[in-house]
Amino acid sequence: MAGSDVKNLCESARVKLKEAISKMELFLNRNSLEQLVQGSGEADPAMEDFYRDYLQDTRHLLVFSEVLFEKLGVSLRRAQFQEDHAERNLYDAYHQCVNRFFYPKNECYSEDGRYAYTGQDAIRFRKKPNRDVRNLTVELSKIFEELREELSYYETDYINQKRMQGEKI
Repeated sequence: MAGSDVKNLCESARVKLKEAISKMELFLNRNSLEQLVQGSGEADPAMEDFYRDYLQDTRHLLVFSEVLFEKLGVSLRRAQFQEDHAERNLYDAYHQCVNRFFYPKNECYSEDGRYAYTGQDAIRFRKKPNRDVRNLTVELSKIFEELREELSYYETDYINQKRMQGEKI
């Protein structure tokens, strides 16, 4: 991939990660487990588990997004743009942020590909969340979907390229 394309991808990914980070920080700073459980109006222990898992996944995604945001910034600020370093960071952004969003550890939600082409939300929740949780997840899904489309090259081609060069990933 051309160096200018890689640099543009780094800039675009960084902007999208910054947007996702600000949305997650705002949500996490405004909501606690107790507030989410009380807001659901149910005394269901399964809802408490759901919200606990959701918050845990969101915190992990936030940390990985912040780390990759900084790494991409370092790539862009270097006096001499190093394409290999930037490509590695884009690969990490795909696998540590995009995949972490679409395949959360606690599986509070999942992507249903059947809805992706209908204009409906493709995110399906394990339990019915409150509006704030749903809105955050839908907003993040749009950001990470765009990132996934931009960085899909790094899912397979980047790995194959490095393996053909004899490098370990």
